[in-house]
Amino acid sequence: MFDYLSFIEEQIELWPLAADNYRRLGLTERRTLQLGDLTVGVQLNPARIVSTGAKVDASGNVGPRPCFLCAANRPPEQVPYPVMQGWELLLNPFPVFPVHFTIVSTSHTPQSRMPLEMAAMAEALPGMTVFFNGSRSGASAPDHLHCQAVLTEELPLMQLCMERHPLTRPGIETASSWGLDLPFDFWSAVITPDSDGMRILRTMTGACGLDPVTGYPDPGRVNSYFWRDPSGLLRAVAVPRSAHRPACYYADDDSQRLISPGAIEMAGIVITPRADDYRNITTAELRRIYAETGVSLI
Repeated sequence: MFDYLSFIEEQIELWPLAADNYRRLGLTERRTLQLGDLTVGVQLNPARIVSTGAKVDASGNVGPRPCFLCAANRPPEQVPYPVMQGWELLLNPFPVFPVHFTIVSTSHTPQSRMPLEMAAMAEALPGMTVFFNGSRSGASAPDHLHCQAVLTEELPLMQLCMERHPLTRPGIETASSWGLDLPFDFWSAVITPDSDGMRILRTMTGACGLDPVTGYPDPGRVNSYFWRDPSGLLRAVAVPRSAHRPACYYADDDSQRLISPGAIEMAGIVITPRADDYRNITTAELRRIYAETGVSLI
């Protein structure tokens, strides 16, 4: 079994940048806001400005910069762990949580699809949720196919799904069917190890949002999550997206909030690199951000 704590310790010992950012993680602040039935943590994390401020245009292009996920361009201190064939696990040098990995394809392939291998990654990383940012849904490196992994216990949305979607109801349910007060809709799946489970798995890996102009399905507009329930069954969540960033991200006055929702934000942890945003963000603003970037239940 992968000893992730030893891996993190070894990387921190070798890599000054990672060591500094993991040390700073202990200094981050967090407060909790209640958005109906979803508890949302707001985290002040200045180091995440690298991701939040990433210049990714609407088409998912990132310009001529070298791909920082390709092996040839990584820092020599960033040692990979071969989590499965075709994929390498790396320590994320700009963490949101004390356990935070990036899982990258060994090929320079665009972030154009939800990887079918996510279920196997969840199997290989018990206790963790493997998640995916679509190319127009929070990916700061849409030019290279990758996922991330953190401890499942850190993500409020996963906890909510395990509470509201019991194992006795295998299959796919929409959050809107639960009768809860939630700021956006999503799919929740309990996947059994049989033919029905395989059908559900295919459905979940094909989940996506809609292009707002054409109305066609857009695989770049989705955040997805896979993890093993404590019972051992595979679970998944798919959050269809309507926009990469909310209107307040682009405001040029005091209403600006430098918040760029990706899978972590949609899972209930909102990252704010700026102290003013951390102190001043309100539940009404968060509901609006979720409504503009997800699929609103209102």
